[in-house]
Amino acid sequence: MPGITLLGLGPGDPNQLTREAWDVLSSADEVYLRTHQHPTVPGFPSTVRIHSFDDLYQNGSTFEEVYAAITQKILELGRGEQGVIYAVPGHPFVAESTCAEIARLARDEGLALRIVEGLSFLEPAFSALGLDPYPRLTLFDAMTLGAAHVPAFAPDAPVLVAQIYSRLIASEVKSTLTAIYPDKHPVKLIHAAGTKDQIVEEIALYEIDRSPRIGLLTSLYVPPLGEGMSFESFQEIVAHLRAPDGCPWDKEQTHESLRQHLLEESYEAIAAMDSGDFAAMREEFGDLLLQIMLNSQIASEEGEFTANDVVKGIYDKIIRRHPHVFGDVKVDGVSGVLQNWEKLKEKERGKKKEGKGILDGVPLALPALTQAQEYQDRAARVGFDWPEIEGVLDKIQEEIQEVKDSNNQEELVAELGDLFFVLVNLARWKKVDAESALRGTNKKFKKRFGYIESNAKKQGRNLTDMKLEEMDALWNEAKKL
Repeated sequence: MPGITLLGLGPGDPNQLTREAWDVLSSADEVYLRTHQHPTVPGFPSTVRIHSFDDLYQNGSTFEEVYAAITQKILELGRGEQGVIYAVPGHPFVAESTCAEIARLARDEGLALRIVEGLSFLEPAFSALGLDPYPRLTLFDAMTLGAAHVPAFAPDAPVLVAQIYSRLIASEVKSTLTAIYPDKHPVKLIHAAGTKDQIVEEIALYEIDRSPRIGLLTSLYVPPLGEGMSFESFQEIVAHLRAPDGCPWDKEQTHESLRQHLLEESYEAIAAMDSGDFAAMREEFGDLLLQIMLNSQIASEEGEFTANDVVKGIYDKIIRRHPHVFGDVKVDGVSGVLQNWEKLKEKERGKKKEGKGILDGVPLALPALTQAQEYQDRAARVGFDWPEIEGVLDKIQEEIQEVKDSNNQEELVAELGDLFFVLVNLARWKKVDAESALRGTNKKFKKRFGYIESNAKKQGRNLTDMKLEEMDALWNEAKKL
């Protein structure tokens, strides 16, 4: 009768076929295999005719094409008078994308569907590792992992990566994992789990693509990096701080009370960046992340949004504003990226219907130099800019003259502001961050003036007792140093 039987062949040893699977195979005239390359196949009853789709793997350009072709063929056979038995390694619904799609389409058509369970590769792998997967083991597919830039799972939990079927796939997986894990992180390759050829290979992560034993039945076990290495674990401790049994100080905080802390941590992070001290940067970025997580936790408690909503929001925004990376939009260099960025933001502002202009999104709390440069950047993206840098240089001379010509304090303040603004524009043209440039000069001034102070102390004198010529001489010494 018409219908489809999806049958699991177990991990590889014919003795591990289920009683039901053996009965089905024993009474079958023919069976279709996703692949003939499975150790259980030689143990089939001698009366059954075997067909496989191995030729599709050899001729198909992608796995997606191969799986789609297999799915359509099985559905076609399933509609026939005799129906079809489709057998796959392991369990029909563990690391078997064809079975899930066949089952979905069969149910949509009303075709009879029978599932014959099989032992998956997981149980023998756990036995080989001596591992209980509870409470936190993550399962991941090698091809998905190898195509990523960073692992899409928490590194403070153990991971089992299935289908490391070639050294090329192992190399791609290694490249992704080493974005987070150390090269010498100890891992285990499990080969042919559940068969007489089972081997567990304990090696360093950087060595996994050098193993000569890698084959169709190879998996990779990656132990956790250590406690507190994931976003989720950090989210948990921040929530604990705010819980009834948490910290009295943290429980009292509000968005308003944390505002100053967020500002201070932002400036400290910038100072660490300016210093080039990577240890300090790592610490200050952590302090800044704590402020974001605390505010997100407070919002979650108030039913407004969660930390995951924050991540999802910026995730969607990045994809939306980078169609040249995640879509098919073509842009010409950095300038093209920025122009397209501004067009996308303009569309977003229009959808929000808030009547906001291009410059309205620049925070008023920004330092004045940073704010000025951001205003100029945004205006330039829509074409409001000098065509050549000479226009900026001429404007500087014009503003200097207007400062000289000021008649009163009010005019002087206004003209100095204009001069600062056009100097920021020069910095922008020269691709210099004006805020960082001035902070660097401030730091240099502080260091040189400190040299004058320390030398005055060595002489037993006060700065107020020194002549300008003496201080200037020490200043020049500091410059040479």
